[in-house]
Amino acid sequence: MSSSSYVPPHLRNSTTKTTSTTLDTTTTNHHKLTSKSATNAFSNAAPPRRTSSNNLLQPPRDVFPPWKPSERVLRLKPEQIEEVRLRLNVDVAVTSDSPPAPAPIESFTDMCLDSSIMKDIAIHEYTTPTSIQAQAMPVALSGRDLLGCAETGSGKTAAFTIPMIQHCIAQPSVRRGDGPLALVLAPTRELAQQIEKEVKAFSQSLVNFRTAIVVGGTNISEQRSELRAGVEIVVATPGRFIDHLQQGNTSLSRISYVVLDEADRMLDMGFEPQIREVMHNLPEKHQTLLFSATMPVEIEALAQEYLTNPVQVKVGKVSSPTENVSQTLEKITENEKIDQLLSLLVEEAALAENLGHRFPLTIVFVERKTRCDEVAEALVAQGLNAVALHGGRTQSEREGALRDFRHGPTNILVATDVASRGLDVTGVAHVVNLDLPKTMEDYVHRIGRTGRAGSTGRATSFYTDRDMFLVSQIRKAIADVQSGNTVAFATGKVARRKEREAAAAQKEARIAQSKLPPSSINVEDKYKYMIAPAMIKKEGSADDAWDD
Repeated sequence: MSSSSYVPPHLRNSTTKTTSTTLDTTTTNHHKLTSKSATNAFSNAAPPRRTSSNNLLQPPRDVFPPWKPSERVLRLKPEQIEEVRLRLNVDVAVTSDSPPAPAPIESFTDMCLDSSIMKDIAIHEYTTPTSIQAQAMPVALSGRDLLGCAETGSGKTAAFTIPMIQHCIAQPSVRRGDGPLALVLAPTRELAQQIEKEVKAFSQSLVNFRTAIVVGGTNISEQRSELRAGVEIVVATPGRFIDHLQQGNTSLSRISYVVLDEADRMLDMGFEPQIREVMHNLPEKHQTLLFSATMPVEIEALAQEYLTNPVQVKVGKVSSPTENVSQTLEKITENEKIDQLLSLLVEEAALAENLGHRFPLTIVFVERKTRCDEVAEALVAQGLNAVALHGGRTQSEREGALRDFRHGPTNILVATDVASRGLDVTGVAHVVNLDLPKTMEDYVHRIGRTGRAGSTGRATSFYTDRDMFLVSQIRKAIADVQSGNTVAFATGKVARRKEREAAAAQKEARIAQSKLPPSSINVEDKYKYMIAPAMIKKEGSADDAWDD
C-alpha cells in the first residue's frame, strides 16, 4: 500500500480536510509527524487514568552524542580498511553524496563502549565480533542509518542491540508515561523473544534499565502496566504494538532509535501498513536500522522511503544455500512420507544410542498446522521425543515447545514455517523437509536453521512430482556451491510470483505431454521426467535429469 493512500486508523474518522492535510504532509517528508491530530493520537498519547502535570511537559530532547572508536582504528588507512573488509567478507556501499562508512572494528575494546556493556560482553564470553557486528556496530554507533543484509546465524541481533543500549544510556531518564527510547519490530513472537533475551543479556549490569516485550498471544494488561510505567526499549510485533499505541498505553514521542528486523519477512506477513503507521509518526530526528536476510525490490523500496543516506552492509553470500549444510533430496510418494520419516529418525535414534550419543537436535518442517500435530504424534508413538510448533498453538504452548527443544527433553521439533526464520537454537544438526516449501527463498531459510555459526549440518528433503520446479532450482544451487560459483536467485514478492507462474507453466507442459499418444514421443531418457509417471520405465530417470 502506497504512502499516499494509507490513512492510519486514528485518522480514518477525521474530517476530509484533516485527512488531506495528513497525506500531503506525509508525502512531503516521511520522517516528520503527519499532522497535529497524529501527534496527539500517537506521540503524546498518555494513559487516560493519569493527569500528572509531569506528563503534560514536553518530552526531553533526545541526545545523539558524538562517538569515536579507539585511536588505533582512527589511524587505519583506506587500504587497510579495505583489507579488513575483504578478510571479513563484507561489502559496504554508501550513496555518492554521503561520507565514507566507518571502518570495521575487529575488537569490542576498540569500539569504546560503555563499561557496563563491556562487562556484560565479558560475562557472556563474547570475544571477537562476527563479520556483521564488526562493520554494522561502528555504523550504528556513529548515528548513521543502516541497511544490513546477512545470512541467518551471523550475529546480527547483537549488531543492533549493543549500539541500541549504548544510545539509550546517553538519553535523559525515562519518566512514567514517556514511551520508550528505542523500538525493535520483528515479524514473529519467537524472534521478538530472542531479541529481548539478547537486550537483557547486554544490559544486565545497568541499574533500572527496563525492557518490555509486546507480542500477541499474551496478557495485554501486563504489557500495558509495563509500558505505562516507562521502559527504555520495546521489542514488539507490529500488530500488538499498534494496539497499545491506539489504546494510549505508550507513545512514539521519545523514540530515537528504531530497528526493523527480518523486514522481508514482515512484508511477507502483511505488516507493511503497521510499519508505515509507526514510521510516519516518529519524531523527526531518529536513527533507523533495517535488517533483512534477503534484498528483494520491496526491501530496497522500504529502505529508500525510511532510511536517510544509509550505509549498506552485506555479509557473505546472502540468500544462498549454506556451504556448511549437506543437502539430500529423496523422491517418494505423498503416502510414503510419514513412514519414510519415521524410518529415518528411528534409525538415527538407534545409531545415536549405540554410540552413546544424544539424539541430534532435528527440525521437521511441514506445510499445515494439522499435519504438524499429526506428525508429532506419530513420532511420539514411535518412542521419539517430539513436540509441535505452529501458529495454532497458544503463546505458552509455543514457548514451552521451544524451551523443551532448546534445553531438553525434546530433541525433535515439528514445525510450520513459523520456525523457518529468526529461530536460533544452538546445535540443530538436521533439518527435514517433510513437505517442501513453495519457493527457493523459504527453502534457504529452512535449511539455515542448521549449519550455523561455522558448524556443519544436514538437510533432508522429501519431494513428489509437484515439487519438480523447486527441486530443479535446489539442484542447480547445490551444483553452483560445489563448483565455487556465487549462487544468485531473485527474492521477494515479485520473484515468488514469477516462480509460481513458471512452475504452473511447467505443470501444464507435463500435462500436455501426458495426453500425447506414446508412439509420438521420441525423447532422450533425461527428459522423461516431463512424461506422465505411468510412462516412465525407471523412477530414477526423473532424478537423472537434474544432475546434468
